[in-house]
Amino acid sequence: MTVPDVESDEHAITPLELFFDLTFVFGMTQVTILLADDPTWGGVFRGMLVLAALWWAWSAYAWLTSATDVDEGGVRLVVLASMAGMFGVALAVPGAFGDDAVLFGVAYLLVRLLHLVLSATVIGGDPDRRGALLRFAPTAILGPSLLVLAGFLDGRARIAVWVIALVIDYFGPVVIGVGRGWQVAAEHFAERHGLIILIALGESIIAIGLGAGLELNTGVLVAAALGIVVVSALWWLYFDVAAIIARGRLVQARGVELHRLALHAYSYLHFPMVAGIVLFALGLKTTVDNVGEALGTVPAVGLCCGAAVYLLGHIAFLYRVTGYLFRRRTVAAVVLLALVPVAVSIPALAALALVSAVCSLVVAYEAIRYRAARIQVRHPELA
Repeated sequence: MTVPDVESDEHAITPLELFFDLTFVFGMTQVTILLADDPTWGGVFRGMLVLAALWWAWSAYAWLTSATDVDEGGVRLVVLASMAGMFGVALAVPGAFGDDAVLFGVAYLLVRLLHLVLSATVIGGDPDRRGALLRFAPTAILGPSLLVLAGFLDGRARIAVWVIALVIDYFGPVVIGVGRGWQVAAEHFAERHGLIILIALGESIIAIGLGAGLELNTGVLVAAALGIVVVSALWWLYFDVAAIIARGRLVQARGVELHRLALHAYSYLHFPMVAGIVLFALGLKTTVDNVGEALGTVPAVGLCCGAAVYLLGHIAFLYRVTGYLFRRRTVAAVVLLALVPVAVSIPALAALALVSAVCSLVVAYEAIRYRAARIQVRHPELA
């Protein structure tokens, strides 16, 4: 991810950025479909690899658009071209490890190359910014290029190359290090990631609708209501107080600490939250499809562990930002993990009810126990 050095002025999220995010929404929907079509451990692993690739491409553009307003002049056309490439990537998701493997790799490489072109266009002649581009270009090209190579391989060799490609891509910034040539507009960056969490939660609601289909009955309606309860609880845990605190800490940070905090707390630790939501959407869709039957192992893991992975990513995010471990949320995540053996042996609707109860209880407890602190964060003028 290539970004410039001096801090940019804050600017509002543009309609073009939101328009670009729609392609990522479609990609997440495609990953959910991929997981639903292959509810095996191997299918889950492959689905998470694809989601990781999509996330890192989106994250690269999030850094760039935070640093620079790209909704003007010719760069707007490059962003629109990137959207077309991202849409091609999303279309190829169901066949990313099958017949469309090469198409996926080529489209993904195109998206990443366009990001570098866009970066080179907006940085001008600033030597620090150009130095950042030159340092990060190798990993930004090598990782996606390996995905093209993976398209020509089969079986374990393909999976191995995928893993290597993502490791190179994700850990390039860590190996090279943050410093001169990095830039982020803190409020814009935090808000952009909040919106992508909101979009991912919306994907869970779509999963409810897809699962319900045309056959509505009492069980389906109850499952849909419980699903909304869980999604609402996950939304509450992020947006009620946590997002406000995190945004404040990011805005207060300066220099290298700002860049590291943005990279670690947002680029890295928001991914498990998104992955958890997608896994939960898999379990939720299967639950709505089979309310009176026991879930299979993988959908049960998706339902319970999806919510748990979201919480664990959320806890790690808050710990990186505040240095404080939210113990009650950690306990809730552990309880959700422990529910997996139960979820495979009871009706799907009952398993969803248990997940809903755990998530609702932690929200209710914190809202009551920390009411004064919550008001102070959300309404400091009343404190």
